[in-house]
Amino acid sequence: MNIILGATGRVGSAIVSLLTEKKVPVKAVIRDAGKAGSLKEKGAEVAIADYFDLQALKNAVKGGDLIFIITPETGMSDNVLGDTKIILENYRKAIQGSGIKTIIGLSSGGAHIEKYEKNTGNLLMSNMLEHEFISLPVRQVFVRPSYYYSNWLLSLDMVNEYGILPTFFPADLKIDMISPLDVAEFIALKILNGTDHSEVIELTGPQQYSSNDVATELGIALGRKVKVQEIPRDNWAENMKDIGFSDDATRNFINMTDWVVEGNASHEGNNPIRLNTSLAEYLKEFI
Repeated sequence: MNIILGATGRVGSAIVSLLTEKKVPVKAVIRDAGKAGSLKEKGAEVAIADYFDLQALKNAVKGGDLIFIITPETGMSDNVLGDTKIILENYRKAIQGSGIKTIIGLSSGGAHIEKYEKNTGNLLMSNMLEHEFISLPVRQVFVRPSYYYSNWLLSLDMVNEYGILPTFFPADLKIDMISPLDVAEFIALKILNGTDHSEVIELTGPQQYSSNDVATELGIALGRKVKVQEIPRDNWAENMKDIGFSDDATRNFINMTDWVVEGNASHEGNNPIRLNTSLAEYLKEFI
């Protein structure tokens, strides 16, 4: 049985779909019972578990051979890294002695940076993820994707209404980006084909893009002119709080964004795996 945490998220839900289409046994672990119906319709078994509830997690992973795990981000936590520590410890305790033989963790680009080197905010959650299970005698595969194309769709209403694409990045700063569906397909194939060793895998898309490039591609997809609007750094905190982020989530977001803006958004290795979907292809499918 394959246990999929975060089964209603972008990547997790796509993994569930890809595996159930192949008639592979899947148990989707979710926190909101109201979202169980669509997963069951796909053919997945469903378990309800809050990640802070150790006993619920233990029950959820029973009978599993492989588990896909995430570090959930809500933007509302008053102690982002502290809550992450509790959740990861619960994962480890639930997995320990459960019969799970393989962990596949959804990490992120930049997870190799240690806190003593640089406070990378939210990226430290992925660094914690990659170190939590060292004591367990299980295979551990951590997948580090680059920046998701889908993050830009959060601004789609503003783009549609005003022709403006807000960005925290310098307009011409090119960074690695990737389709979350490509990431899900890569992980689903890893689950289907199996793995016999622990590894860290860095993933990115076919090329780098800047905010200007994203605006151009959105303009083509929408059939209108789209202009980039850089958000001044002094306004970052106000901007994040306006959309509901807590003070601590805002601080962690700013630390992460500073790290990218300073030109540090590079892979640990020199040869990340490049997946095929371009930004234009992704936008054509979703717009």
